[in-house]
This record gives sequence, structure tokens and C-alpha cells, in this order.
Amino acid sequence: MKNIITTLLLLLLTTLAATAQPNCLVYKNEGDMKKYEACEKCSELAGHYQFSKEFQEKLDEVLEIDSTFAWAYRAKSVAYLKSGDFIRWKELMDKAVQYDPENMLGYRGWCRFQFFRDYEGAIADLEELDKLVDYDIGYSVTGEYHLKIAMAICYRSIGEKEKAIKLIEEQIGNEKHFAGLYDYLHLGSLYLEVGEFERSIEALEKQINENDMAEVHYYLGMNYYRMSMVRSDYQRGLAEKEKALNEFIKAKELYTSGKRMRDGYSHPVDKVFLEEIELQIENLESL
Repeated sequence: MKNIITTLLLLLLTTLAATAQPNCLVYKNEGDMKKYEACEKCSELAGHYQFSKEFQEKLDEVLEIDSTFAWAYRAKSVAYLKSGDFIRWKELMDKAVQYDPENMLGYRGWCRFQFFRDYEGAIADLEELDKLVDYDIGYSVTGEYHLKIAMAICYRSIGEKEKAIKLIEEQIGNEKHFAGLYDYLHLGSLYLEVGEFERSIEALEKQINENDMAEVHYYLGMNYYRMSMVRSDYQRGLAEKEKALNEFIKAKELYTSGKRMRDGYSHPVDKVFLEEIELQIENLESL
């Protein structure tokens, strides 16, 4: 529970930091008065709806003051992202990255993964960021994922599962890493895919301690079921089928009580649906 609270606080702080207007005094102290003036102009955005014409026009005025002010391009892009105009979003974000790669590559890479499933594009952005900076590359704009974990999921999605496992293991093993909401779930699911059942179970049990949900027990059930199918010992196989059934029943209980993966914008990786859980229960009960 302590880890969940820490992660949620990190999520809140990361989201606020990602969406907040930059500190204009930084530009003034650096002697960049053009950016300082552009940044100060952004205060006029207050009270304007993100999707409104007035909001966009104010940002155009900001860019008239300084056409290299990356934050304004990113702020303009958000409405296009949310409305599904991905071409215009990318045009604006490409400008933002051009003028401030250090602060914009992580966001563009995350969006390429979350919204477009552009795995290779996301990997390119996140790896470029990792080469560019000599500090931790940070978390997704939502705060749920460290960007190294997001990179690992992208590698998994293009078939490089061993590389994905290595990336997650290295990130989780970093003593400065705050466990994300789904880190061990993804690691457990990956181990399951490559047939490392015991390691998968170990990772999923750690996920229960961090953040229990229906998906954890679904993948535990899949582990026990697949283990039962390769057992030469009939009794052990039978016992593992029973364990699998119990895990699927637990998964259904958690799912129907609302404890499952959620995302307001896209389908989360490793999410399961009630129909999938019920199908596994039905199959095992019919044996």
C-alpha cells in the first residue's frame, strides 16, 4: 500500500509538472528576454478552454514573440491529439522537439506509444533522449510508467521479448526506481510468453503486493494452466489446474468489483476482459 501511495503521488507530481507553464524567471535569469516575454504571455491562457479558438490564438501570439518557444507548440498540440488529428499533432510536436529535445522527446515518445502504437518511433525518441541526457529519463506524462518500462513494452511489441525483459529487470533493479502501477504485471506476462512459468509467478506475486488487480490473477491462472499441460505427473497437473481455476475465479471477482487496468485514452497492454476470464473458467470447469 505504501508503494501504491508513493506511485500515485509521483503520478500527480509528474502530471502537474508536465502540464504546468514553465517558470518564466528561468529565462529572465538566463538573459533570454524573448523567451521570458513569450512565457509571460502564456499567463493570458488562464480561463480559456483548451479546445477553444481563443486558446489557440493566444498561443499563436506567444509564437509571434518567439517562434522557438517549444512549450507553446506542445500546448497547441494537445487539443489535436485529444481530437484525433494526429497529423497536425505530430507537426506541432516535431517543432517542439526541434527547439527543446531534452524536454520534449520523452513526451513525444510516450504519445507515440500510448496513442499511435508507433513502437519503433517511440523507441527512437526514448533512446535518443537517453543518449542526450546524463540523468534519469523520467516517467510518462501520466506518471504510471517509467519511460524505460515503456521502451521495454515497445520492444516486446515488435517481437524483441528478451530485450524487453532485460530492460524491465534493469529498471526495476535500479535502487532509485519507484515501482510503477503495472511494472511486475508486464514482467510476469513477458516471462509467461517465453515459457518461464516460475519466474512469471514470482513477478506476478510481487505485483499483488504493489497493486493487486484482475489481470494479475488471470496471468497467474494462465501460468498454472500451461504448467499443468506439460506435467508428466498426472496428480501434479490436476493440482495445477485447480490452482488455475481458483486464480481465474479471483480474477473475475476483482474485475467485477472494478479492480482492473484502466486507461481513459487507449487499450492498456496486458489488459484482459471479463469474457476472456469467463472463457477460462468455463473451459476448466468442463474438464
